[in-house]
Amino acid sequence: MLFAAMKAVRRYGLEGVRIQNVSEFAEISPGAIYRHFEGKEQLLVECFTYVDKQVAAIFEGMTLNPLAMLANPMGTVKGLWLPYFRFWTARPDETIFYHRFRDSSFFPKYDKSRDVTYFNTFIGMIRVFKRVFPSLDRINQDLLWLHVLTSTVLYAKYVVEGTLPNTPETEDTVFQLLATGLSGYLKPERRKKTRG
Repeated sequence: MLFAAMKAVRRYGLEGVRIQNVSEFAEISPGAIYRHFEGKEQLLVECFTYVDKQVAAIFEGMTLNPLAMLANPMGTVKGLWLPYFRFWTARPDETIFYHRFRDSSFFPKYDKSRDVTYFNTFIGMIRVFKRVFPSLDRINQDLLWLHVLTSTVLYAKYVVEGTLPNTPETEDTVFQLLATGLSGYLKPERRKKTRG
């Protein structure tokens, strides 16, 4: 049902989609959907949570090496970002749905109450980055992650819609655009000399 709902959102839009549309894509009766969900809003929230958990799982098997981060910080960031971007470009329905849901007027209210503990591995990675590069604390964290998330999903949406080609050149260009503002913060800070 979740995949049918996301496909229906891609076709009819978030506001325009109806339970009837979802039932047609799922090839089940609307009543069968209502046995699992109270209505459209709960179904769409479940879709978003499902996709969000899939995104969080990308980072579960990854590890960060602080020495490698110091030697090649942007390479390390790209190594984390590329599977994330490819997740979106490989899943057109999920990408369009996720973009529309996050861009909806409903999302800010929902975002304040949602449980994001499934992102603990990713949050741990961010803490490692901040220990290695303390200047990252000078960036407004909400703006930073909003920029990375929104830009990545938006560019992936352009890829799945055929506006941008799905090529390594597109990946590199999108990453360079995202990383430009971040690169100035990924430098080790010099320690102050102490008189002894």
